[in-house]
Amino acid sequence: MNFTSPRRRFAQAAVAGLALTGLLTACGGSDSGDGAKSSGPVTLPFWGWANGQEAVVKAFNASHKDVKLKYTKVTDQLTMQKQLTNAVKAGNAPCLVQNTAEYVTSWVSQGALADISQYVDGSKDKFNPGSWASAQVQGKSYGVPTSSAPNFTIYRTDIFTKYGIKPPTTWDEFIAAGKVLKKHGVKITNYAGEDPSTLEVLAMQAGAHWYTIDGNSWKVDFQDAGTLKAAKVIQEIIDNDLNSKLSFADYAAVQRNYDNGGTATRQISTWQMAGMVQNFTKSFGKWALSPWPTFQGEAAKTPAGTNLTGSVTLVTKQCKNIQQAAEAALWMSTDTGAVKTMASPTTGNGVMPALKDSDSYVADAISDKLLGKNYQPAQKIVTDSLSTVTTDWTFGPDWTAMFTEMQAGWAKVVNKQEKVTDLLAHMQEWTVKDLKSRGISVEG
Repeated sequence: MNFTSPRRRFAQAAVAGLALTGLLTACGGSDSGDGAKSSGPVTLPFWGWANGQEAVVKAFNASHKDVKLKYTKVTDQLTMQKQLTNAVKAGNAPCLVQNTAEYVTSWVSQGALADISQYVDGSKDKFNPGSWASAQVQGKSYGVPTSSAPNFTIYRTDIFTKYGIKPPTTWDEFIAAGKVLKKHGVKITNYAGEDPSTLEVLAMQAGAHWYTIDGNSWKVDFQDAGTLKAAKVIQEIIDNDLNSKLSFADYAAVQRNYDNGGTATRQISTWQMAGMVQNFTKSFGKWALSPWPTFQGEAAKTPAGTNLTGSVTLVTKQCKNIQQAAEAALWMSTDTGAVKTMASPTTGNGVMPALKDSDSYVADAISDKLLGKNYQPAQKIVTDSLSTVTTDWTFGPDWTAMFTEMQAGWAKVVNKQEKVTDLLAHMQEWTVKDLKSRGISVEG
């Protein structure tokens, strides 16, 4: 089920409605405004890492006379955070940066981002609610969403047919199917020891809230009912040895395992199909889609944290041309040509657009080569999933540090050295202490 790839995983979720006063550290940041003038076109430095962005920048520059984008490709998500941190400190941050929703609150707390609400909020209705919320804090917009990620299960039809298994509709059925597959030497999912996103997204789906606002304080809760419900599912999968334990550090090996039939399902989004197509040699046409499993008795819900790849284009406060940067970000997320470029797994990242009406892009974003005769029915699975993404998840101001700490504990969970509940108890204590050490008001 893991979501890591050579491109850093990301999560997209709602962070609107946060009361920043007293909740976030108040760091500096120079607002140079957007009134800079020159004799030639305004040049906006833009940092990103996603496939297809260079083509989008080229198209933007060809269609705009007075504003030009200067693109710099960064290696990946983690490299972006390090380079942006250094640039902000040095006072030379780019105008536009690709980023992901889990970092937005942290960057706002550091005074690094510009409030561009006045330039982009008029286009809010063009986007789906979950995506729009991903670039907001306290109801203010600091960027423009670039993608949404409907999620679903992709599974090996030949293996399921051979062993008489139907696509699981619930996590209980998923575990039952895993037990059948185990008898035949096949795993139903993969848990990489470095990637606790599985725990994150199942908790999110179950209605958990690790970070919330209570008055003027953050509230931390890694042991609420939703989180414990998710922990139970994960623990049962691990206890019964239903999961592979392949690290995405060897991405090709993971893909070979799926291609060879060692693992029979993944919970993924459209963009991950590109990696499968690029690495498979044997199983084309043997895959199909089914909805993301639900918890027993609950309606379909796609965890917001499963929205993978670059989800927002942010505007920095150090930009001298904030209005032009905001408008450029909006163009990249709404121009038909730009959106199609990024949606295609061939020219872009295979990501679904953040737009409210994305149905017309589904056929381009999934692989007929991978799905074969299952390509047409798969389109409805993706379309239906677009309307089930959760919108009420909040990323805390220390999300990066928290997730890094969780990674170490997750490795122990996957290797049966500790229980999921042990990890959650540790994260509860650790996160409260971490926020307090940052001078942030917290309870939990």
